[in-house]
Amino acid sequence: MTLLLFMKFLNLIFEAEDKYHVKTTGNPRGWEALFFIFRTLRALLLFTVIVLIGTGWSFLKPFLQDNEKRLLMLGIPLQALVNIAYIMETEEGPSAKNFGFWFTIFVFVDIACCFVIMVPVTWSIRTLRDTSKMDGRAATNLKKLRLFRDFYIALVVYLYFTRYSAIFLSVYLNYKDQWWCSMVTETATLGFYTTMFYLFQPQERNQYFALAFDDEEEEAALSAIQSSEFSDY
Repeated sequence: MTLLLFMKFLNLIFEAEDKYHVKTTGNPRGWEALFFIFRTLRALLLFTVIVLIGTGWSFLKPFLQDNEKRLLMLGIPLQALVNIAYIMETEEGPSAKNFGFWFTIFVFVDIACCFVIMVPVTWSIRTLRDTSKMDGRAATNLKKLRLFRDFYIALVVYLYFTRYSAIFLSVYLNYKDQWWCSMVTETATLGFYTTMFYLFQPQERNQYFALAFDDEEEEAALSAIQSSEFSDY
């Protein structure tokens, strides 16, 4: 997660340099290559971090199951294809012959990636909900369930603002107002990174790993888990 934050910082720095040189001289002078490289690295790292958190790796279990490994092996090439399509679309421009082709790939593969990163979070929620009825740790599982539910909601909001809202604004706003797209995207990104880092921050005494609760707390937690609060996942 620290590496992801560092890549995001470099991505923004090189993007700013790229746009500054295009604005002042009309030529990016090589800055666009660094921008594309670190944008791709940042996107791959973000996808990996979200999937690892969603699967509960190092938090619920110290390993990845086979289906989770396959999900990573599917999603990383898709994310790489999204970034290739973004580079081609950006470099060629709307007047190019293949612009529509690369734009279509960018949109649909990006939507597929959004679906892929949502899957492991729902898997973890369902696993915690089902195992809580058998392992006798309902109170601990309830806290973890609410943690993953909050992460799921934050992820949905982030994807909505950085994908659908950004595409909508980029299509309907004129060139001079395109900065709104960047503002919406970066504000949503800052909010999501802050939420994700806060929810899964290291703690000396982590409440999600408490070993014992009294019977009343266990019964109340089990009732909450069996209620409709988590039935939609």
